[in-house]
Amino acid sequence: MPDWLRGETMSDAACDPLSTGASLPDAHTRQANAENPAIVAQPARTTEQDDPGEQTRALPAGLAPSGLVLVSTPIGNLQDLSARGIETLRHADMILCEDTRTTTRLCTAFGINRRLEALHEHNEEARIPALLGLMRAGKRLALVSDAGTPLVSDPGFRLVRAAIAEGLPVTGIPGANAALLALTLSGLPPHPFLFLGFPASKEAARRTGFTILRAAEAAGLNATMIWHEAPHRLAACLHDMLAVFGDRPAAVARELTKRFEEVRRGSLSDLVQHYQTSEARGEITVLLGPAPAEQATAQDLDTALLQALETHSVKDAAALVATAIAMPRKQVYARALQLQQRLK
Repeated sequence: MPDWLRGETMSDAACDPLSTGASLPDAHTRQANAENPAIVAQPARTTEQDDPGEQTRALPAGLAPSGLVLVSTPIGNLQDLSARGIETLRHADMILCEDTRTTTRLCTAFGINRRLEALHEHNEEARIPALLGLMRAGKRLALVSDAGTPLVSDPGFRLVRAAIAEGLPVTGIPGANAALLALTLSGLPPHPFLFLGFPASKEAARRTGFTILRAAEAAGLNATMIWHEAPHRLAACLHDMLAVFGDRPAAVARELTKRFEEVRRGSLSDLVQHYQTSEARGEITVLLGPAPAEQATAQDLDTALLQALETHSVKDAAALVATAIAMPRKQVYARALQLQQRLK
């Protein structure tokens, strides 16, 4: 959970919404609210209450009159909640959330006074029939996670699947996502990528999972891999990655969108060494670059070129093969000319 959503004492840095996404308005906002009571945030409701303004609230353009809307919430900076996200929450008949205490803080900051209901891994399956009934009756339900995009390492998939199966409207309001932001900041190849949630917490299971992925790489998988990880397990996780995957480019992103945001890039061995002596803090995303391409042999080059020359010009064949086996184009073109002469 992001620091700004915790009910704990925060440092001065954590109270700056421009840099850390504090969940409460800053001093200037509080002063403005005091001068204009009409904009003071009201606490979100966690039980059914009458809403005299229900019939007069205008529905935002593009928002379905009923069904399920997935709303992305900030991962650290409160101002990353979009205007559409705010309006969607304000017009929802019910907001489904992992933790009502966390979402209450978010709603209070934006003056959103809607009914909140907990939906998490322990009660989701049991709640689905009643929630589908509400949507069939014309209710608008918003689904949020504690931070980021719903369903990405968070509950909600079973409800979404059930709503789709019922033919009910399902849409979403895009926004913050820690895995994608970390990927774009990492300097590692952005596509293809593979998001894997959290690694197993125990070493044996974690190494087994990594070994399966390494086998997939041997079979042709070539992607940047992304995990979330807990701070107290980061050093052990990186150590296991190095043991299974070998040394290669990697990155560790933490505290994204907050004042102390950091993206540490380097080889996996460098990151292992750093976090053996440096304590990791905050919300953490680990990224591992693709396996290094094996250097093609001269025989591999000739085989690929001879096949390409059957249907392509020398220039085009060289370009295709150079890209496929990651060799300098001039070198491949020179070899293609030699082979073309032999074929005449």
